[in-house]
Amino acid sequence: PTKRSPLKPPPTPLTPPPQPRNPNQTPQRHTMASAYDREDGLAPPQPHGGGPADAYDPNYVPDSVKTFVVHLYRHIRDKNVYEIHQMYEGGFQRLSDRLFRDTPWPSAEAVAPYCDGDHVFLLLYRELWYRHAYARLSPLTASHRSESWNNYCDLFSVVLHGVVNMQLPNQWLWDMVDEFVYQFQSFCQYRAKLKNKTEDELQQLKQFDKAWNVYGVLNYLQALVEKSMIAQILEREKEGLESFTATDGYDYQGGSNVLKVLGYYSMIGLLRIHCLLGDYHTGLKCLAPINLNQQGVYTIVIGSHISTIYHYGFANLMMRRYVDATKEFNKILLYIIKYKQYHQKSPQYDQILKKNEQMYALLAICLSLCPQNKLIDENVSTQLKEKYNDKMTKMQRFDDEAYAAYDELFSYACPKFITPSPPVLDQPLTNYNQ
Repeated sequence: PTKRSPLKPPPTPLTPPPQPRNPNQTPQRHTMASAYDREDGLAPPQPHGGGPADAYDPNYVPDSVKTFVVHLYRHIRDKNVYEIHQMYEGGFQRLSDRLFRDTPWPSAEAVAPYCDGDHVFLLLYRELWYRHAYARLSPLTASHRSESWNNYCDLFSVVLHGVVNMQLPNQWLWDMVDEFVYQFQSFCQYRAKLKNKTEDELQQLKQFDKAWNVYGVLNYLQALVEKSMIAQILEREKEGLESFTATDGYDYQGGSNVLKVLGYYSMIGLLRIHCLLGDYHTGLKCLAPINLNQQGVYTIVIGSHISTIYHYGFANLMMRRYVDATKEFNKILLYIIKYKQYHQKSPQYDQILKKNEQMYALLAICLSLCPQNKLIDENVSTQLKEKYNDKMTKMQRFDDEAYAAYDELFSYACPKFITPSPPVLDQPLTNYNQ
């Protein structure tokens, strides 16, 4: 894609009051879905449906994408969270699978006419655009990575310093924070793999050296936590003065849930980054306002639930608090046994299974270092024995085989740690990402 020119804020921001809905009106869900999922009326799908990447035209917008953008924009303006969620989880995935399996979506400039050129909506659209690019296209250049960073900066700046009159689904807001941390991690890994970089790639790294700076990433997440006052909201909730958890973070008084829920999920994002940096004490401190002993907004989205417990358990393991880690791993693994069947069609299903396997490996390490059989549910214990009984037997010994077993399980189950500082590009080029 060509480099994007910054879009000037249009005169009509995404803030008009929602239109009153007629209570007798028939819900439009099925007609809307069929409108942007239909097969007819499309131009030949060759440039988008699996043709060569160089056939991609960023300015070509298929009819179903026009309809998708028009409906999504309208539902965001109307604060219709249910329909936004249906389109975000269902429609976007289906269109991606059918039209953009290995090419990007149309550029934000191309779809601007179908959303009144709305500045905030186009920031949200670009967030989806880059997330799709990270998931489906490779390799991504430093230029793409830098543009995605700039878009997150613009989006979070609007949330922090503007007036955002939107309600977005928790799933989307979690995915925003999750993807923000993932892209930071991905950029640090990319930047550290210097061995096979071309001269052009090295030049781009020098050109975009300000992108995904560790202080910038931490500052945005911390600013969202502080500006949302989420820690104070959760504290007031204990005294019955707030109902943040009871309403799943949504605002039923006509306000916006975006800042508060982003602030909430940013606490989990901070835990994750500090785990990647090896600062487990600070990571757990960032998560402290969330009470893991009861249901919360973090348990509503399964990706958030698993990520929270995985990183919380890992941080405790690294601080040698094996009992705390074992308790939480046991709870989440039992939860996955019971409920994973309901998420088989979810885009997150593969990630759920991967984290599930990693947490069994971490649990095997915890129990080998600090046996706690009374804390483990029978179903979890059965699964653990099937997967790692031989290795756990070896890990009871003090020999090279035992050390090798620990090494293997830890290497498989730990996060992909990062070096936050950029490597020196003038030295003999090697890989620093390990």
